[in-house]
Amino acid sequence: MNSPAVTASVVVCVYTEKRWDDIVAAVGSVAAQDVAAAETLVVVDHNPALLARAEAEFGPRGVRVLPNAHKQGLSGARNTAIAEAVGDVVVFLDDDAAARPGWLAALLEPYGDPTVKAVGGVAHPRWPVNRPRVLPGAAPYDPNATGELDWIVGCTYTGQPVRQAEVRNLMGCNMSFRREVFERVGGFAEDIGRIGKNPLGCEETELCIRARQAYHRAGEKIRIVFEPAAAVDHRVSPDRVQWDYLRRRSWAEGLSKAAVSKLVGSDDALATERSYVARVLPTAVLRELKEGRVSSAAAVVTALACTTAGYVRGKLPGATSGVRLPAAQAPTARPNSGD
Repeated sequence: MNSPAVTASVVVCVYTEKRWDDIVAAVGSVAAQDVAAAETLVVVDHNPALLARAEAEFGPRGVRVLPNAHKQGLSGARNTAIAEAVGDVVVFLDDDAAARPGWLAALLEPYGDPTVKAVGGVAHPRWPVNRPRVLPGAAPYDPNATGELDWIVGCTYTGQPVRQAEVRNLMGCNMSFRREVFERVGGFAEDIGRIGKNPLGCEETELCIRARQAYHRAGEKIRIVFEPAAAVDHRVSPDRVQWDYLRRRSWAEGLSKAAVSKLVGSDDALATERSYVARVLPTAVLRELKEGRVSSAAAVVTALACTTAGYVRGKLPGATSGVRLPAAQAPTARPNSGD
C-alpha cells in the first residue's frame, strides 16, 4: 500500500476507569492499522488514578500519555493533544470506539488534495443487545445499518452520505483535521464540550463551521470530507438506550445548537438540521407507524420536541452568555514527525 500524503497523530481522550476495556481496545485498534500513525496520544481528563494506570499500560508500547492541561472536559483534553501533536493531521478516536482494519488509510487518503482540511468517517453502533425501539432504523437487524436518531449515541445516522462527500461538519467519534486548521482558528470551544456524562456537545460542529468561515474570508478553498470507508465500531452502553437519555441528550443538543448559533450564526449552525427535520424525520415517523411500531414513532417525535425546546431555552437572554470562542494558536516549533 502506498504511504499516505500526510502523517497522523491519533488521539484517544479518556476520563474514567469504568471504560478501561474500551480504552485498551481503542488503542489496540490504532496499533493494528496497516498504515502506522506517527504517534498515538492518550489524554487523561483530570483523573490521577487513570493517568497512572494508562502510563503503566501504554507507555511501554510507545504511546504518549498526557494529563489534560486545560479545562475539564473533552474539548480541553482535545486541545491538550492539539498542542502536543507532531503529525500533519490530528485524528480523534473516541475511547469507546474501535477502528476497523483500513480505517486510518481511508481517513488519510483524501488529504492528497491540499484543499481538504478535515476528514471524518462512519461510526457503527454496537448495541447492548439489538437495536432498541427508542432508536429506530429501517433495517433494525443489520449491524451496519443506520437509524434516524443514531446521532444521540454519537454514531452515523440516516441522512448522512453513503459515499465520499463534502459535509458541513464531522462527528467527534471518528474525525481528523490538518494541524494548520487549529493554528489558524484555534481549538475546540471548551464552554460547549462534553464533561464526563454531561451530554452537551456540538463543539465539532462549531469548529468545522468556524474553520470554513475563516478560510472563506481569506479567499481560500476548504473541503470538509465524509469518508464512509473509514469505519469504527462505537460501543453503546445500556444507559444510552433508555427514554431518559433520549430526552436529556435531545434537550442538550438543542442547548448546544443555540450556543453554536451564538458563535457562528444561525444560518450556518442550522442549515443541515433544517433539511434533516424536513426530510428524514417525517419519513421515519411514517415508516414506524406503518410497521406498527408506535413507540418508535413516538421516540422520533420526542427527540425533535426536546431538541426544539432545548434550542428555544438556549436562545433566551443569558442562557449562553458564558460561551466563548478559543483564541487562534500561534504556530510553534514542533519536532519533525519523521524523526
